Amino acid sequence: MWLVWIGLIGNLRAVPPQPLGEFRNDPALEQEFMDWGLGMFIHWSVDVELGSVISHGMVGASQDYLERYIEELPKYFNPQEYDPDAWAKLARLAGAKYMVLTAKHHNGFCLWPTKTTDFSVANTPYGKDLIKPYVEACRRHGLKVGLYFSPEDFLFLHRQGHEVRRKDTYSHISNNPKLLAHDEAQIRELFGGAYGKIDVAFLDSYDHAAIRDLIHQLQPDCLVTRGEMKTPEQKIPDAPLPGPWESCFTLGTQWQFKPTNEDYKSGGKLIEMLIDVRAKGGNLLINMGPEPSGRIPFEQERTFRELALWMFINREAIHDIRPAPVAREGELWFTRDKDDPSTVYVFVPQGDTHWALGERREFTLKSLEAGPGAAISVLGQSGKTVEYQPDADAAARLRQTDEGLEISVVRAQRIYNDKTWPNPIVVRLKGVTFNPNHLSQ
Repeated sequence: MWLVWIGLIGNLRAVPPQPLGEFRNDPALEQEFMDWGLGMFIHWSVDVELGSVISHGMVGASQDYLERYIEELPKYFNPQEYDPDAWAKLARLAGAKYMVLTAKHHNGFCLWPTKTTDFSVANTPYGKDLIKPYVEACRRHGLKVGLYFSPEDFLFLHRQGHEVRRKDTYSHISNNPKLLAHDEAQIRELFGGAYGKIDVAFLDSYDHAAIRDLIHQLQPDCLVTRGEMKTPEQKIPDAPLPGPWESCFTLGTQWQFKPTNEDYKSGGKLIEMLIDVRAKGGNLLINMGPEPSGRIPFEQERTFRELALWMFINREAIHDIRPAPVAREGELWFTRDKDDPSTVYVFVPQGDTHWALGERREFTLKSLEAGPGAAISVLGQSGKTVEYQPDADAAARLRQTDEGLEISVVRAQRIYNDKTWPNPIVVRLKGVTFNPNHLSQ
């Protein structure tokens, strides 16, 4: 366990790690969480009107900036094209199993008509609850419902007369009883039953124990991710972590919608990240930042649809799996079925040269051994036909040798019209084991 350092005048003070008390995630639910593999994060708040960093522009801001932020921005917030069904449909198509929406980010702006503050959607031209339609859309489309909540509240600190900042004593609920009471009242509104069952809570704070415990009391079947699990941000661990864990990433350089000067990840990059995370036993929580209108940005939708195409073919290797004893061998990554460890998925990249439709490639896996009756197939492919190549042999084959398990596979499915396809194919091996001699080397 680590220490979080916060700056004081002239020195540093260590904030002790927050122990987990009697209220904890249900281990069975944590195992279910490890099955999901992929989630969609939604960052959306009042400052989306400016396309700025969400909330953090308040830190270090002048008094007049803060007053204009608080008083003027809500007057512009009117997402007339808000359609959470469109969000949920895209998330589900892309293979996500859960969504997490910023109910309240650090700035203190609430996406529901709270009784605790006037800084909420209730005091905007839109005026309607944004949380309820989101929750209902998730349920309609079979997604687990997640809410992000920040116990830190920049507006509340500002109205207390404090400098807006995260790392100071008054920023933490343990040292600010009025802030704690304010947060607890909001948590009771969100998790007290008005919105039904909430499946996931993401608590973004250096000091969260009291809020975490209250959520567990109100909804024992709600999983707390950040606040109780490891949730590396904008990075993937170098090695597998003991599960469960979740890595969260922006799609571009910013969590919230950035209208200009943005650099989005490609769909291929998302696929690479997802494979990396799943091979190491984690979940990938990838962000979508809606426009001020509520629409999904054009560029973001296209990226998610590339991921959706790949997941439509290969989701079996992403959902309901567990990490293998070795995450990768060279450029080939592994996952394996959670219920049948002898079923292993091998992620095979296209490589430096174009893998043509109908082309056969062979690989030797020193990590794996074939047992009696071992079988091989490529996800999405019948292994019987290559379009417009009637004489082509499309079958996948395997053979155990002294050097390792040889696999021979053909790219036999036409995914794009021009017969190219830049993303990995997935080989399913049944009846195999990992070679203990190779693992010990």
